[in-house]
Amino acid sequence: MGSWLLGTPDEGIRVQRIRVQSLLTVPLVVTNLLGILIVILLISVVVPGPSVLRSEFALLNFVVVPVYVVFALFVGVTWGTRRLVADLRWATEGRTPTEADRKAAFRAPGRLTRMQSTLWALGVLILTPLYGLVDIDVVPKVAFTIAFAGATACSFCYLFSEFALRPVAARALEVGGHRKLRTIGLTGRTVFAWLLGTGMPVVGLMTIAIFSFIRETSATSLAVSILAIGGASLCFGLLLILVSVRATAAPIRSVQQGMARVAEGDLAASVVVYDGTELGALQSGFNRMAEGLREREQIRDLFGRHVGRDVATNALARNPELGGEECDAAVLFVDIIGSTGLTAQRSPSDVVVLLNRFFSVVVEEVDRRGGFVNKFEGDGALAIFGAPVTVDDAAGHALAAARAIRERLAVDVPECEAGIGVAAGRVVAGNVGANERFEYTVIGDPVNEAARLSELAKSESGHLVASGRALDAAGPDERQHWTTTGETTLRGRTEPTLVAVPR
Repeated sequence: MGSWLLGTPDEGIRVQRIRVQSLLTVPLVVTNLLGILIVILLISVVVPGPSVLRSEFALLNFVVVPVYVVFALFVGVTWGTRRLVADLRWATEGRTPTEADRKAAFRAPGRLTRMQSTLWALGVLILTPLYGLVDIDVVPKVAFTIAFAGATACSFCYLFSEFALRPVAARALEVGGHRKLRTIGLTGRTVFAWLLGTGMPVVGLMTIAIFSFIRETSATSLAVSILAIGGASLCFGLLLILVSVRATAAPIRSVQQGMARVAEGDLAASVVVYDGTELGALQSGFNRMAEGLREREQIRDLFGRHVGRDVATNALARNPELGGEECDAAVLFVDIIGSTGLTAQRSPSDVVVLLNRFFSVVVEEVDRRGGFVNKFEGDGALAIFGAPVTVDDAAGHALAAARAIRERLAVDVPECEAGIGVAAGRVVAGNVGANERFEYTVIGDPVNEAARLSELAKSESGHLVASGRALDAAGPDERQHWTTTGETTLRGRTEPTLVAVPR
């Protein structure tokens, strides 16, 4: 919320209501009492003119003025409370605000300020004529001091009430955003602070100068007036600017903190939108940006799970096109033995659970050795080593992954056996399909050879065979684990294939 005084957005409605009511009542009462104190100081010491501390003003000074002050404070508190309860009933009851409720929430600071201004203006209209009945010469002095102090007090009332109502504004903005909200805006807030912190004191000094021409004033009295109003303008002007700047900086600071969290990788970061000006739109914009990043990361993760991390990274790094390029790669094909019997003996849900356990072993071992599973084909899987990312000793990695898969399947998934075939050679790796829908794959003789070798492996004792070319392409460390058993002509091929099996 931009301040520890405002609590947290997730606190209870009752606690939040008490907090907001306290932050509204106490500062507004204190501000108006300070305004009354300013009137007393200005009218008795600062502003030149006839003194109002004479005995003929005793009834006004000690009876009428205190009575009106008590009356104004009482009316201000009760009137303001009732007005706020009416405008913000949806917030105290925990209801979702309507469009009218949202507008009323952002009009509340202005309404409170107009209410305060009405009471100060009523004071001018009542007290000035009463003092004028005693001495007509004090009328300008009384009217000026009450109006000057009232304007200062009302300006602080607006800024304080806008601050106290941030939790309500946050709930209103959470529902409907910044559509059709009438607020003074960032420019209006800045001009407002300058006008009341600088403009009003300057007008006051100019008014005193005009009074000095109309009624002769001593140099000492004039100097005291200038010093007092100048000092007050420095103090109150600085305070107004500080309050305005803090109100402006708080939303920016929240966005900075949110950006820092995003930079650290926390894409769940969001900020509370509580400002009705352009800064609130900035907060909303950050939340939309963070939401877009989260969606993009989810899509990236889902994309990577479907096509493989390396394929996804390449696709995001450059515009994918139909076609491919030739490269040397190794291909591993694994297929469950007797899958028809498994599906006949088990329920579909049990078959899915079994396949997921089976494919988990395949994916983990392939990923561990730098390959990626390009396709899941029913109860089989096609893994590629050397494309799209170049891998040193792709054939060696494929052969090692095949041995590891065979060993792990026997332990982790003993319910089924699989035939595993490994081949290596020249392939074309790229995107195949149509412009509207395509997929990354490899095409070439090693792919067909690996599929046929996996069929052959189902009838071999170890259920794992590789081509002689894959063995020749592998490094010596992996080659020592294999031995050739002779040549065979695979189904659909015309040339014989040298077959190798693990030692």
